Amino acid sequence: MQHVPILSIVTFLPLVGVFLIPFIHDKSVEVEARNARRVALWTSGITFLLSLFLWLDFDNSTAAFQFEENVVWMESSGIAYHMGIDGISLFFVLLSTALSPICILASWESIKERTKEYMIAFLVLETMMVGTFCALDIVVFYVFFEAVLLPMFLIIGVWGGQRRVYAAFKFFLYTLLGSVLMLLALLAMYAEAGTTDIPALMAYDFPMSMQTWLWLAFFASFAVKVPMWPVHTWLPDAHVEAPTAGSVILAGVLLKFGGYGFLRFSLPMFPEASLYFTPFIFSLSIIAVIYTSLVALVQQDMKKLIAYSSIAHMAFVTAGTFSMTVQGVEGAIYQMLSHGVVSAALFLIVGVVYDRIHSREIDVYGGLVHRMPVYAFVFMIFMLASVGLPGTGGFVGEFLVLMGLFQVDTLVAALVTTGVVLGAAYMLYLYRRVIFGKLTKDHLKEILDLSPREVFIFAPLVLVVLWMGIYPSTFLDPMHASVEHLLSQVHVQSAQIQTSGLVAGLGQ
Repeated sequence: MQHVPILSIVTFLPLVGVFLIPFIHDKSVEVEARNARRVALWTSGITFLLSLFLWLDFDNSTAAFQFEENVVWMESSGIAYHMGIDGISLFFVLLSTALSPICILASWESIKERTKEYMIAFLVLETMMVGTFCALDIVVFYVFFEAVLLPMFLIIGVWGGQRRVYAAFKFFLYTLLGSVLMLLALLAMYAEAGTTDIPALMAYDFPMSMQTWLWLAFFASFAVKVPMWPVHTWLPDAHVEAPTAGSVILAGVLLKFGGYGFLRFSLPMFPEASLYFTPFIFSLSIIAVIYTSLVALVQQDMKKLIAYSSIAHMAFVTAGTFSMTVQGVEGAIYQMLSHGVVSAALFLIVGVVYDRIHSREIDVYGGLVHRMPVYAFVFMIFMLASVGLPGTGGFVGEFLVLMGLFQVDTLVAALVTTGVVLGAAYMLYLYRRVIFGKLTKDHLKEILDLSPREVFIFAPLVLVVLWMGIYPSTFLDPMHASVEHLLSQVHVQSAQIQTSGLVAGLGQ
């Protein structure tokens, strides 16, 4: 399998569906839409199955990039189409390919207008997401990283809610501004190192004076993607206005671009600057955990509450990443994967009742357990996973992050831990108001429980959440060698800084 261009196949296979869908024509608009859905589902489903071979054939013992493809793209500039994955990027590829068919299934009945265009947008989005996690050339990475904006902009702006245009432009402008600064940094790195190859740049020793502003330029882009406080305000608007499947991909995959960027670029390429700015990251993470959790407590819109909870959970990721311990970094990656599944499921949970009642307001519901017992059970699983109940993936990620933080700074760990308590408060409060109580509202008395299609969507997500909680080594083992190698790069630089400081002190 290592000699087959599996990464290119997995990356670009969704585009086959993109080219096929425009040729679907029928006198009946419904038949035409149904056939477009089927093509999109088959294409994304086959892509997911092929991506599983990456996991099955992955060598856990090495930190080297695997399944590499390296073809010269622009010979005069030395830019190459270089693709490859390691233990850090492996599961983000799988997350992208797994959530895409789920999103198409979730949109099966809710998207009734411009269905062909909608399916095309999602398939293009899948290609760009997978390409972002596989790219090993900064130019190729930037192309995929930025190209994600266009289909997501259309998904929010065309198929979103009443304020969809405002939310789409806010999303686009926030992310584009940070990315422009990152582009300038990429150009400076090429001018300094003479290469656009990511593994070569990871081994290059940039001077500290240059590292500082390069780190800030990348931070401007990745902080918006995470999103970190105070550049988080685009996220609640985007989630509220996006269609259900748009929210699923936004929370499940796109927010992970920021965390992945810190791991792939900031830490290995600018280790001294990363060490220097660690207190800054810790401060922003603590504020995000506490502030956004408190804001989530007072929300009346279910989507907005889950959106703020995502910001709080991703603050665990940034704190764990910059703890620069094996447990902290592995916990950050695990938290991103767990959050990708759980937050996606929670937005799907909201979508189920929204499709029936056409309201996201919490006060509109109450007592749903009497009419929707299966829905109440599934909701409970994902709510408890979000809280971090032992036995779910959410617990493993948060536990490892806190272990890493306690090794570095006890106060930071204690403050970040408040997010666990506040998370339990707003999620249990949401669940009680929606599910429990007497069924007194007339519009809820005839509401239907999960359909077979919806059960088919939620069943694998439930299994993955429990699998991640019960047997975490399945996911931790492939990433361990890559994480240790990453941290060895940072710690070598740290030792050099301390040594140079000691020599300078003795010289005085």
